[in-house]
Amino acid sequence: MANIVEKIAQQVTSVGAKASYGEPVTVGGVELVPVALVWFGFGGGSDEAEQGGGGGGGASIPIGAYVRGPDGARFVPNPVALATALAPIVWSVSWGIVGVAVAMASKRRK
Repeated sequence: MANIVEKIAQQVTSVGAKASYGEPVTVGGVELVPVALVWFGFGGGSDEAEQGGGGGGGASIPIGAYVRGPDGARFVPNPVALATALAPIVWSVSWGIVGVAVAMASKRRK
């Protein structure tokens, strides 16, 4: 089982930046390079009897594109996808702040 997981991991790591940046396309006379936030995760395990399992998954969120113009390339974000990608981070930070505030308030009461 471990060999399968290792083979999958090797294939995914060889993808590199190709997974995050798409092939350039021309739309309305403007050249674009699509950009995505991409991540993968894999795992597996077995016992002494060589019985086990494994699995994996990944996600790709299109966060914007590089647009080539007369002044060079500039990044143009996809606001909906960018907000979706940032939502878990903002949620975690806000709950961390709430946790600190509650801890400080409980110390003041003592």
